[in-house]
Amino acid sequence: MLEGWIAPYDATVVKNIKEARLPIVGHTNMDEFAMGSSTETSAFGPSVNPWGEGLTPGGSGGGSSAAVASYMVPWALGSDTGGSIRQPGSLTGTVGAKPTYGNVSRYGVVAMASSLDQVGPVARTVADAAALQEILSTHDSLDSTSLPTPANGLLDASGEGAQTEDLNGLRLGVVKEMGSDGFDSGVQGVFDETVEALKARGAEIVEVSLPSFEMAIAAYYLIMPAEVSSNMARFDGVRYGNRVEPTEGPVTAETMMRETRGKMFGPEVKRRIILGTYALSAGRYDEFYGSALKVRTLVQRDLAEAFSQVDAILTPTSPTTAFKLGEQSEDLMAMYMNDMTTTPANLAGVPAMTVPAGLSESLPVGVQVIAPAHEDARMYKVAAIIEALADPSARECPIDVREDA
Repeated sequence: MLEGWIAPYDATVVKNIKEARLPIVGHTNMDEFAMGSSTETSAFGPSVNPWGEGLTPGGSGGGSSAAVASYMVPWALGSDTGGSIRQPGSLTGTVGAKPTYGNVSRYGVVAMASSLDQVGPVARTVADAAALQEILSTHDSLDSTSLPTPANGLLDASGEGAQTEDLNGLRLGVVKEMGSDGFDSGVQGVFDETVEALKARGAEIVEVSLPSFEMAIAAYYLIMPAEVSSNMARFDGVRYGNRVEPTEGPVTAETMMRETRGKMFGPEVKRRIILGTYALSAGRYDEFYGSALKVRTLVQRDLAEAFSQVDAILTPTSPTTAFKLGEQSEDLMAMYMNDMTTTPANLAGVPAMTVPAGLSESLPVGVQVIAPAHEDARMYKVAAIIEALADPSARECPIDVREDA
C-alpha cells in the first residue's frame, strides 16, 4: 500500500534521534502495518532469527530485534501495540521496552490502534534501552496524548549500583492466574529460576490475583481491530497510499477504492479490518466492542490493586521460545496467543519490558517486568537486577561476526 511513498516530515522520535546525532542506518522489517507476530505478513517476506536457521524473530517488530540480536546495530526502534517490541525481544534475546502510554510521542507514526500504540527501544542491555528511551521521551505539543513530563532517571535506575544493591524491601508480584498452563516447560522453568534467584537475593515474592488477565487477550482482539478498522480507512487510493484503477466496469470512487484496498492490503490486514468493522457495526457494538472496553477497565483496576501490594509484576514474556517460520501461519489462534502475557500492559497503558533471563534448549527466554504508570524508572531497575542475575549467554547470539562480511 505504501510502496514508494516518502514521508514529507520526520516523526518526532526520528527528530529526537537526529538531534542526538545518532546515525540512522536504515529501515527494519516488520509485519504489514504491525499486524502479526512473526514478520511473515511483511510484503518483503519474513525476517530470520539469528539464533537458528528457519526460526522466526517474532513480530511485529521482528526486524528490529533481529538486527540488534545479530550485532548489526546496538539500538533500534519498535512500536508496541500488544507486545510487538517485547515478544520479539524474548525470542531473540534482546531487551525491549514499552514505555508508559504517552511517554514517547506517536506523532508521525503510522497508527495501528491509537489507544494502544507506543514506540519504545530495542537494545542488547537494559542500560542501553534506558539511554535510548531518555532520548525518545520528550513532551510533544503535536501529540495530544503526549505526557507533560518526560521520563528521567532511567539510566541511573539501570546502572551498576542498582544491579548490585540489596533487594530487601523489594516486593515483586507473580500472577496467580498465569500458571504453567499455556507456557512451554522450558519457558516456565526459566521464569521460576528467575523468581527463585530474586527471592534468594532478598526480594519478597507475592502472589497477586489478576482475574481479568484471562480475558485481556480476547478484549485486545476486539479493541485493536476496531481501531485498525478506523485507522486503515485513510488508505483508500485517494488520501494515502497507492491507487489501483478498475480494469472492468465503471470507474467510480467506490470501485477504485474496492480495487485498491483489495489488492494493496494483505490477508491479515483485511482480516482485522473486517473483524473491527463487524465489532463496531450496529447491533454488535455493545455486545463486542462495548464489552471489551469494560474488560479493559477491569484490567486497569486489577493492576491498580496489585500495585498497591507490590512494586512490580513479573511474567514470562512469551509462551514459547522462537518457533519455526510457517509453523503457526495457518493456526491463527496459536499466533494470536503469542500476545497472551503482553496485551494487559497495553490495555492499561502501563510500562512493561522484557529482559533475557535464560536459555531453553539453546534458545533465549525473556521475563517481563510490568510497573505502575509513570514508574518507568522502577521498571528499568527491576529489569537491571534480573539482567545481572541471568545467564549472560541468553543475550549473546552465537553467530560469527566477521568484519569482511
